[in-house]
Amino acid sequence: MSVLDIKPAADCRYDIVSLGEVMMRLDPGEGRIRTARQFRAWEGGGEYNVARGLRRCFGKRAAVVTAFAKNEVGLLMEDLILQGGVDTSLIKWIPYDGIGRTVRNGLNLTERGFGIRGAVGCSDRGNTASAQLTVGDIDWEHLFGELGVRWFHTGGIFAALSETTGPVVIEAAKAAEKHGTIVSYDLNYRPSLWKGFGGLEKCQEINREIAKHVHVMIGNEEDFTACLGFEVEGVDDNLTDLDVSSFQRMIENAVREFPNFKATATTMRGVKSATVNDWGAMCWADGKFHTATHRPNMEIMDRVGGGDSFASGFIYGMMTFGDPAQAVEYGAAHGALAMTTPGDTTMASLAEVEKLVGGGGARVDR
Repeated sequence: MSVLDIKPAADCRYDIVSLGEVMMRLDPGEGRIRTARQFRAWEGGGEYNVARGLRRCFGKRAAVVTAFAKNEVGLLMEDLILQGGVDTSLIKWIPYDGIGRTVRNGLNLTERGFGIRGAVGCSDRGNTASAQLTVGDIDWEHLFGELGVRWFHTGGIFAALSETTGPVVIEAAKAAEKHGTIVSYDLNYRPSLWKGFGGLEKCQEINREIAKHVHVMIGNEEDFTACLGFEVEGVDDNLTDLDVSSFQRMIENAVREFPNFKATATTMRGVKSATVNDWGAMCWADGKFHTATHRPNMEIMDRVGGGDSFASGFIYGMMTFGDPAQAVEYGAAHGALAMTTPGDTTMASLAEVEKLVGGGGARVDR
C-alpha cells in the first residue's frame, strides 16, 4: 500500500506541475565563462527540471507555471521547453519594455568544472518576470480544482527570488492541498538569494510556513538546517555511519514537528573532485528509512541538475510503485545518469534508469 494517496490519472489533466523560474543557461562547454567565445544555450531551473525529467524520461504529463518577458529570449526558452515535451499553456507572459528596465528574462552562465576546479555559476536574474509573480496572478483554483493535477512540485529557489514569490508558493501549496494534490518541495537553500531581503531569518519564516502544506520534503542537511532550523551534527562529505545516523535523527525531529510530511528524501554526495563524486540517497517514509545503492567514485560530466533529476526519479517511483525503497533507487539512478551528460536537464531514458536500478553497468549496448 502506498504511503501517499495520489489522485487517479484519469481524473487529472496533469501528472506533474512545477512552479518556478526557468532561466537561459549559457554553457561554455569544456572552457571557462571568462574566456569563452561561444556558448551553448539550454533552459533550466531547479523546479522546472523536475517536471521536465518526469516528462522526458518517465513519460508523465507535465506542465510548468512560470513567467517570461515576451521577447526573443522568452520565446527561445518557450521553444526549448516545448522540445522537452512540457506543456507551456500555464506560462504567464509579461509585455517587454524594449530594454529590460521593468521586466526581463533570467540568464545563468555555468561552467562545469574539472578535477580540482569546481563548477562555477554566474546568474543574471534580477527584475525577472518570474521574480515579479505575486499572489493572485495564477488561477490555482482552475488548475487544481478544474483541470486536475496529481502532483505539484516547487522549491526554495523560487521562494527566494523576491518578497512576493514566497507567498505565491504558500498560496499554491494551500490550493493544491485543498484539492487533494500531493505537494513536494525541494528546500534548495541559496544564501545569495535570501540575503537581499531578510537573510536567514526570512528564509526560515517563509520555509516553515510552506512546510505546513508539504507532503514530500526534499533537501540535504544544510537545507534542513538553514531553511527549517533543524540542527544536525557530524555530517560531512564522507557518508560515515555516524553521519547517516545524525541525519536520521534530524529527519525524525522534522517529522515530529511537521506531521504532514509523509516522506522526505535527500541525496548524499561526497565531493572528491569536480568530476569524481561519491553518490547516494536516502528517504524516510512510513516510519522507516530506506537507503539507495551507494555509488563511490562516480565520474561526472556536469553536476548541475543532478539533485533535480533525483527528485523526478523519486517522484516517479512514488507515483508508479508507491514503494519508497524502490522510489529512492529510481531517484538515485536517474540523478546519476543525468550527471553524465551536459546541461541542467536529463537526457536519460526510462530503460537506462531501469538498467541501472537493476545493477547494470556501462558495457556497450549494441
